[in-house]
Amino acid sequence: MITIVNLNPSIDKKYELSNIEKGKVIRARTVDNTAGGKGIHVANVATILGEDVLVTGFLGGKTGEFIEEKLNDHRIKNDFIKIQNPTRECLALITDDLTQTEILEPGPEVTEEEKAKFLKKYDELVQKSSIIVASGSIPKNISKDIYAKMICKASKVGKKFLLDTSGELLIKGIEAKPYLIKPNREELEMITGSYIVSEKDILMQIDKLNTIGIQCVIVSLGEEGSLVGYKGNKYRIQVPKIKAVNPVGSGDALVAGFAVGAKRGYSIKDTLILAAACGTANALEKETGFVRKEVVEKIIQEIKVDKI
Repeated sequence: MITIVNLNPSIDKKYELSNIEKGKVIRARTVDNTAGGKGIHVANVATILGEDVLVTGFLGGKTGEFIEEKLNDHRIKNDFIKIQNPTRECLALITDDLTQTEILEPGPEVTEEEKAKFLKKYDELVQKSSIIVASGSIPKNISKDIYAKMICKASKVGKKFLLDTSGELLIKGIEAKPYLIKPNREELEMITGSYIVSEKDILMQIDKLNTIGIQCVIVSLGEEGSLVGYKGNKYRIQVPKIKAVNPVGSGDALVAGFAVGAKRGYSIKDTLILAAACGTANALEKETGFVRKEVVEKIIQEIKVDKI
């Protein structure tokens, strides 16, 4: 089983409108409400690929009920801790030039009792899981070392932990040596304290992260693909040129593909191909964190992974 941790899910409200003007009344053409959160996107893609997946975290209030209903509608297995305070809502404003402006709520406060219930559940799920994924932000009163603690627990029982987050959560998580991290260029500069200009700089920092015990580091280069370090070896991923409809969530889809490949025991090359195909397939869809299995299978034939 792949267990996916999404501690701070949200209802994602997507508005399509012509333009944004400060101080003006703006009328949206369409509004779409979906179950959101990076981990939920990962769970959706991995479920579509046919894997046994369970997503967990915190849900509260009517917003939490909405998310649970949506997950059940999509047959995504879930087991969240129910909390007193309502789950957050996040807004995405998409204008005609395809610029996306986001307004993200911080998330609910979680009581000590609710935190303890989650950690107990996590301990149980680690024993049943072969892969653990943790994605995204955390509620505002959760300790920044929460992912690091979870990584240590998974490592003690030999389970792979894939971490996709940012800021202090990522820095503290790296100290616990997760199996995988997926920083972009800016995040790589932040976690290494180095100014990155060239691919050579990226590969040098990837090598340092591999050396301290992070087995797989994937650095996205957008439409140019990715650079990867895996156990000291370096790879370049090249993806086909596409006309992206909505690239948001492609990183989550990539993580889902990697988790599925690792769960199935694929070689690192085949795992990276599946991951990149999922990320590319997501960009072809209007819905965030969604792929079509037949599209993924087609794109797999067009992905190139070369050892550097």
